[in-house]
Amino acid sequence: MSRGFGLVVRFTARDLDAVRGFDDLVRRTVTGIREREPGTLAYVVHSVPEEPLVRVFYELYADRDAFEAHEQQPHTKVFLEERHQYLAATEVTFLNAEFGKGPAQ
Repeated sequence: MSRGFGLVVRFTARDLDAVRGFDDLVRRTVTGIREREPGTLAYVVHSVPEEPLVRVFYELYADRDAFEAHEQQPHTKVFLEERHQYLAATEVTFLNAEFGKGPAQ
């Protein structure tokens, strides 16, 4: 049984203009993920109702190799290069799926 590999990333934009630019960059990135990454099981971008500058990503990959493949995709490289212009802070938490309901179980 594959246990999956995931992460939660909390991004805080500099201001409202920056969050709009960041959201546009994320939309373009997600298009590439949908089209080219079968090992990416979930890539969900959340807004936070009481924190308009915050976006929280939940990412779930079939395994660590699928995550590494994601990191090497052209659309991901563009995201990683361009995101800094919009952000005040980034917090990353890596996860190992243990049990639950979903594609990794």
